Amino acid sequence: MEVTLKFGDKVTVADVRKLHDMEDVVFDREWFEETAERNRDVYYMFRDLAKSDSDLDAIKAHHLRYDITVIPPRMLGSEYIKTVGHYHPHVPGTDISYPEIYQVLEGSATYLLQKVKNGEEDLVLDVVVITAEKGDLVLVPPGYGHVTINASENTLEMANWVCREFSSVYEPIKRLSGASYFLLKDGFVKNPLYRNIPPIRHLKPLAYNELGLDPGESMYELINKVEKLRFLTAPQDFTGFLTGVL
Repeated sequence: MEVTLKFGDKVTVADVRKLHDMEDVVFDREWFEETAERNRDVYYMFRDLAKSDSDLDAIKAHHLRYDITVIPPRMLGSEYIKTVGHYHPHVPGTDISYPEIYQVLEGSATYLLQKVKNGEEDLVLDVVVITAEKGDLVLVPPGYGHVTINASENTLEMANWVCREFSSVYEPIKRLSGASYFLLKDGFVKNPLYRNIPPIRHLKPLAYNELGLDPGESMYELINKVEKLRFLTAPQDFTGFLTGVL
C-alpha cells in the first residue's frame, strides 16, 4: 500500500526504505538473520516537496530540493532504528563536498556525523553526535557522512534542504557495515571495522540566527529568502561559516 504525504496543495508518494535495504548496516546480525519479514517498511522519504507550483519553480531555479523523512519508533534487534547513512560527493571542480541542513518537525533525532580520511574510509578523524528536538536545526558540513537515529518512543519527522544536483554516496558506509558507532539501548558502541575511532563529541543544534530564521520558524520559509541557502549549492564560497559549525 502506498504511503503518502500532503504538503501544501500537493500529495507525494513515499520512497520506502525496507528492512532488506538495511541488511548491510544492521548491528544485530543474529536478529536480522532470524527475521522473516525482510520486506516490511522501516522509514519513509518524501522527496522534492513544495507547497505550490510557484514554490517548486523557485526551488528548482536555485538548484535546491526540500524533503521530509518519517522514521517510526522501533528497534532493529538491539539497535535503535536509523537511516542507512551516506556521504555527499564533491562540488565539481573543488575538493569540497556538498553540505545538507535538517530540521526536526516532530519527535526527537540523534544525528551522528563522521569524518574519515580521504581514500581510507575506515580511518575515522572525527565523530559528532547532535541530539535535536522539535524545531531544532542541524547542519552537516562538507566532509562529513551522517546517519539519523530515532532513539525515542515517538515518530520522528524531519525535513532537509539539499542541493538537487547530486546523488548521495552510500557505498562506503554499507561496505563497513554501518557508521563508526551504533546506538544500542545501553549506549553507543564502536564499529570494529573502523580504525582509530575517536571519542564522540556531543554538540548542540545550530542557532536559528545563523540562517536568519526566528526561533521555532520552519526552515521551509527560507523559500522566501532563498539566498540564505546558497551555501548548499556553492559551499566553496562559505568555508568560514561551514568550518565553524562543528
